[in-house]
Amino acid sequence: MSARTTRTRLFAATTVALAALSLTACEGDGVDSGAPAPAANTSVAGNTNQPSAKGGSGDAKEDTAQAPDSGKGAGAGSAAGSGSAAGSGAGSGAGEDQSDPGLPGKCSASDVRITAANAPRPINHLLLTATNTGSKTCALPEYPAARFGEAQSVPPVAESSKPQSLTTLAPGESGYAGVRLSSGDGSGEGGYDTQTLTIPFEDGSIARVTLPSGGVFVDSALTVTYWQTSAANALEY
Repeated sequence: MSARTTRTRLFAATTVALAALSLTACEGDGVDSGAPAPAANTSVAGNTNQPSAKGGSGDAKEDTAQAPDSGKGAGAGSAAGSGSAAGSGAGSGAGEDQSDPGLPGKCSASDVRITAANAPRPINHLLLTATNTGSKTCALPEYPAARFGEAQSVPPVAESSKPQSLTTLAPGESGYAGVRLSSGDGSGEGGYDTQTLTIPFEDGSIARVTLPSGGVFVDSALTVTYWQTSAANALEY
């Protein structure tokens, strides 16, 4: 083998060795170039803003999805509130306006003529008759607050005679009340004779009633009944 051949072979071996080293270096570069990927992942993992942003975006979508429900709830609440306000307004208006066009008004002395007559029985009783002389139906007071002569107080009312409702009178109709003038056995006290009788109404008007001829005698037994729809009921007490 010549020296030239030997140099050629050494050169070729050296070239192969350099190529192998170069290839190894390239492979090393590939490994190194892949290394930043974990670093990048670490950076992403370390950057809490991105996961938070993704999570926040998800929450926002949920909130957005819930927003219509919340809006409906708020709207319903507002509507309910409005309904309550409306109901409150309606109730308030009804409470303030006590006049009902379907109910009769109260009678006045100008609407009613009251007469008095001695009852055949029981003895010492007077029958009051109130007739509606007006053009509208009206309701009598619960009972006649009768004042005989100069009496300073009205007589008590027989509670057992109280009807279920006020006595109302259409034009031309009459209501009745009985008056026990005195005790039948003379046990009453403070008796006196009188020829005048007045009956006030709730509006402040006063009816002046003509008593039977000669007047009447009253004592501490004086009692009246509630207004009734029949004379028979008025004289039962």
